[in-house]
Amino acid sequence: MDETMALDGVLERARAVRVAPVRAAGSGGEIRVDLGDPAESVRFRTAMAVDSLPGFHCMCIGDVRLELLGGDGGRLTEVVLHHGRTLRWERWESDAVLTDGRLLLDWLAEHGMPGPLEQFEAALRRNEEADELRRAWVAVMPAALEEFTDRILGLSPFDGGAEAALLADLEDRLRHDVPDPVERTLALLAWFGSGSGRCSGYPSYEGVPGELLGVLPITDLLSALADPRAGDRHDAGAVRHLVGWKTRPDQKQDVAALPDSLRARLLAHARRSGDADKQSRAEGWLAPARG
Repeated sequence: MDETMALDGVLERARAVRVAPVRAAGSGGEIRVDLGDPAESVRFRTAMAVDSLPGFHCMCIGDVRLELLGGDGGRLTEVVLHHGRTLRWERWESDAVLTDGRLLLDWLAEHGMPGPLEQFEAALRRNEEADELRRAWVAVMPAALEEFTDRILGLSPFDGGAEAALLADLEDRLRHDVPDPVERTLALLAWFGSGSGRCSGYPSYEGVPGELLGVLPITDLLSALADPRAGDRHDAGAVRHLVGWKTRPDQKQDVAALPDSLRARLLAHARRSGDADKQSRAEGWLAPARG
């Protein structure tokens, strides 16, 4: 028997389902749905249909527990929904991918448990926003580095930053294709000023231009920021770089070397950013010392 159809054999015998959030917060209370109506049973079985067993096993405990009950009210089995996409069942060695997870989320919402659908839609919005930021970030990447895009985007938050070999390749290519140090620094500042723009909690790949800036002499940064071509996006990259966590070997001395007019300019940019974390960091690093 096809393992993807094994659960449907149990669903066919179920006459009720008791549904409860694995975690109570934000998901509503327990609900019980009668499956005695054939139309309701078919709809539920359709929503619970699975497409494949890819060998994947989610590390979390899941979101919704579905306890299937027989005609005598006895427990037939239990299934756990994960992230609106997969089901976990004791008969399967891995989690199963739902054919259409949205059907089950809609079914839950219509029967009094809207939380999982709301969480799923919120996650979709976050993913769409992240995709948009990533596209904007890639669009600002120096043309000389385009061939490294996949390697950079593939960085994991567990890697602790880009490996030395990748950074060396990027530096060599930039020096070869963009020999002017001011132009090279402007390109890196604009790149670092794009994407999420955050000083912490940003995707791993966004740290790459910051690491490349970190090995440049402070004089290169000062020359680039004094260049007539320097604009708001370059200031954004400079703020993010100079007030971030341990972004330069001699960060304290380098920031102290900034001319007063540049410190005021970068501080004003941080205050306009609407990013409370960035503004707080900038106040600590760039604001004039109080007498």
